[in-house]
Amino acid sequence: MTAVTHALLGLAVLLLAVAPALAAPAAPGFKVKQLDGARTFDLRDMVGKKVVVLRFQASYCKPCVRESAALSRLTARYAERGVEVWALHVQDTPSDVRRFMRAQKPGYAIAVDPKLVVGNRYGVKGTPYTIVIDKKGEIILRHSGVGAIGRLPKVLDDALAPPR
Repeated sequence: MTAVTHALLGLAVLLLAVAPALAAPAAPGFKVKQLDGARTFDLRDMVGKKVVVLRFQASYCKPCVRESAALSRLTARYAERGVEVWALHVQDTPSDVRRFMRAQKPGYAIAVDPKLVVGNRYGVKGTPYTIVIDKKGEIILRHSGVGAIGRLPKVLDDALAPPR
């Protein structure tokens, strides 16, 4: 083999070794029941079908309250395009979450994660914490704090675009 062939072969091996590292991390599976609703959400059922916006929030979180209406508008805008939006209220009581729901009238599904069972699997550190999971079941966005709502349209449009 020539030096050029060796170099090309080495480059090919290197690219194959690095390729899996470039993939987005797989989203941990979870299953929750909608608070005051009959729906159950199982992330495994969404793979290959929908893009998922997972919002970790709390009734006592002032930014979560302020962004609730915008998240509802985003939910309405993307629902028909195959986006599922769920908010998991962490370290919250069902009665406080119901009070939040009465006041905010959210247009997205809400479940409770009072002991951070799901939140810990996603590495949630504080609220709000927003995650977007693509149709392949991979995490394509992690956003801690306020401002995720402003980023979501571009992220969702890119996730919903046909592959090139």
